[in-house]
Amino acid sequence: MDIVLHALWDTLKVFPFLFLIYVLIEILEHHTHLTRNQKILQGNLAPLIGSATGLIPQCGFSVMAAKLYDRGFIRTGTVLAVFIATSDEALILLISDMTAAHAVMPLVFIKLVFSVGVGYLANFLLPKEKLEAVDSQHDVPAHFCCNEHDSGMLGERSDFKEFFLTPLFHSLKIWLYLLLVNLVFESIIQLVGGEEVIAESALGGGAYVQPLITALIGLIPSCASSVILTGAYTNGAILFGSMVCGLCSNAGLGLVVLFKNTKKLKRNILLVVALYVLAVIAGLIINAITIAAGI
Repeated sequence: MDIVLHALWDTLKVFPFLFLIYVLIEILEHHTHLTRNQKILQGNLAPLIGSATGLIPQCGFSVMAAKLYDRGFIRTGTVLAVFIATSDEALILLISDMTAAHAVMPLVFIKLVFSVGVGYLANFLLPKEKLEAVDSQHDVPAHFCCNEHDSGMLGERSDFKEFFLTPLFHSLKIWLYLLLVNLVFESIIQLVGGEEVIAESALGGGAYVQPLITALIGLIPSCASSVILTGAYTNGAILFGSMVCGLCSNAGLGLVVLFKNTKKLKRNILLVVALYVLAVIAGLIINAITIAAGI
């Protein structure tokens, strides 16, 4: 009962912040047309713009990028930049947790620099990629992913449903995920003998094994994976670099969209392998630096 109450209280404290942030995101999405203008993703600034947009806490853009890439409208470097920059629910959860909010800016900075660098490097190494022309018939709605599903369950769209019920529904869904994660980690903490034991394990040899595991978790095409990774970090089970690693491979439902095209299975597998390897490298480097610096 103590474990349940502790996990429930920790999760309840986060819910008001979750709801407020999702309302703000909903408002911002309806007042920007960046994700509706795919032509800008074919220019020289494509990896930079894709990375910056991928950082927005919603999975819709990774889905849109995957669809555009599958149709030949954007290059490999651009879709990799979007995938690496995508963090799904992680930023929202970190901002909502006062004890972990300090990790938001380093996470955003690392993911932006890393995704932009990978994007430009991939485009440089693959100069012969041919792009199809983009026209208005290929526009993909900004609400392609999570919010679209939520709204469908809530009926016809209206301002009340758009800016209150949809954020509320999505907040409740993430809150339940977070509650489950907290229950699991609270149970583990009690079983192993406390947070100190977990922390000591994380700072040992596990620092160089964790990225191999967290990168795999990040590949799970669900917002639950970002919740699990963030929850593990805030509970002291993994290091910062390990969380970054998992969030770099966390492309959301974008990978599902790619693998719908079975004719390009080899290309899709290579993209996933590249995403995994790049994420692990990033995690290992960050963990090594933070341990050496005693952070």
